[in-house]
Amino acid sequence: MHSTSASLVAWGNAWLSGHVGLDDAVDAVERRDGPGLVGTVPPGDLPFEEGVPLRTALVRLRGLPGGGPSMFRLALPAQGDPLGLVGPGEFNQAALEAREGVLLRLADRQVGLVPTTDRRGSSYVGVSWTPYPANDTIPQVPDLAEAEQALKLTLIDVARDMEGVDDIAAFAPGVRERVDALDSAPAVLAPGYPRRARGIAEQAARLATIVDLADPHGGRGMNSHQVDARGRALRRLDAAVRRALVAAHAALPL
Repeated sequence: MHSTSASLVAWGNAWLSGHVGLDDAVDAVERRDGPGLVGTVPPGDLPFEEGVPLRTALVRLRGLPGGGPSMFRLALPAQGDPLGLVGPGEFNQAALEAREGVLLRLADRQVGLVPTTDRRGSSYVGVSWTPYPANDTIPQVPDLAEAEQALKLTLIDVARDMEGVDDIAAFAPGVRERVDALDSAPAVLAPGYPRRARGIAEQAARLATIVDLADPHGGRGMNSHQVDARGRALRRLDAAVRRALVAAHAALPL
């Protein structure tokens, strides 16, 4: 699970907490995901201008009356599990379709940002960040200790439930190599995050990759009960992983 929103949240919070400068934060996000631009701005008084580069948008937000951004929060929702979302419906639906989003806390409101891939021509690949009004409430998400414990218990339960069932991931060719490649990938979190949060995020990222890359047609040779058990296990693991990632990204004191 590579989340463009997670990159913006991690590096945005590192910027707000003074661990990196704005230029360094934006450079890190765009090295992973390509150039960022503000997408279509819905009618209203949102403090964004369509087509403006991400860097420029953050500079303008910093200069808003009453103070600029004070926190980035990560949302990793799935159908039936609106993790990190606060409404209203338009923002929630866009984030559910993307399976990710960002809540940006401003002085007088909260704004949602949802990324989509921005392709132009034969080679340009970037990110379009569409802003949405968001309800001014705190999302109901687990804290770091709760998410860490839930992830550990889920792994134990999944391992027990899958005894006698073939490899839960039922990897397609090349998947194991992609999981192993995570060892040399950039850190999930940005400078300033506590060591515990970094460890949980790294573990969750590896497990997320396993879930994402599991062969949806795996389970050959299993009976229907085993196939159902495998599917339930993957869904439970996905939910625990998403909670661990959301909690880890919120663990930087601001």
